[in-house]
Order: sequence, then C-alpha cells, then structure tokens
Amino acid sequence: MAIFNHLLLALCLVPLVLSSPFYPPTCYSKVLTMAREVTQWAAYLKRDHETSFCMAHMPDLYVDVHNSCVMYKMRTYISLVEGLRQRRCAYTREVRKLGVTMRQLFIIMSEKCHGDLAFKIHDCAALER
Repeated sequence: MAIFNHLLLALCLVPLVLSSPFYPPTCYSKVLTMAREVTQWAAYLKRDHETSFCMAHMPDLYVDVHNSCVMYKMRTYISLVEGLRQRRCAYTREVRKLGVTMRQLFIIMSEKCHGDLAFKIHDCAALER
C-alpha cells in the first residue's frame, strides 16, 4: 500500500513540476504580449511587398497599453483595416489576421482587463511615432 501511495504522489507531482515554468499569463501580461505582436505585425505588413500596396496609406501603429489614448487609436485603426475597399487587400490572410487580433486585443483591454490596466500617461502624439 505504501508503494501505491508513493506512486500516486509521484504521478501527481511530475506534471506539476514539468509545467512550473509555464505559468498562465495574467491579463496584464497577455495585453502586453498582444500589443507588442500587433505593433510588430502592422509594421511588417507595411514593409511586406505583397501587402504594402494596400497598407502604405495606413498610419503607423504603436500600441502602448499605458497611454490613455490607445483605445481611441486602436478603434480608429480597426475601422481602417476593416474598411479597406480594395478586394486584394481586404481578403489577404495577413490583413485579416491583423484586424482580428486587434479586435481581440481591444475587447480584452476594454472588457476583460478593464480593472487591471492603469493608464500612466496621456500623450496621443506618442502613439503617432
């Protein structure tokens, strides 16, 4: 019986030990990660030769989750991405992915993490870099 108890204890502890460096992200860390990804993805699409023809007129995007103007900036950018009229632009996988990811980030910031985020600055010009 003692061997069975030790085996059961070992079977319970092994998954716990193996998963220890993979803590689930907090809402704040998830928003930071997604904001960095969206900023990098938008910059990549402006440089990419396949999508640059439709993204060239889009403003530069910098998502700073500590800036109180970020929600307005994201809402505007989402509208611009979703409003692309050129068929080749609106239906490319990369542009759709950017729009969907930005919408997810906007929803997470406005609804799910609303209490976890603290806007430390109010500088709308800083988001226009």
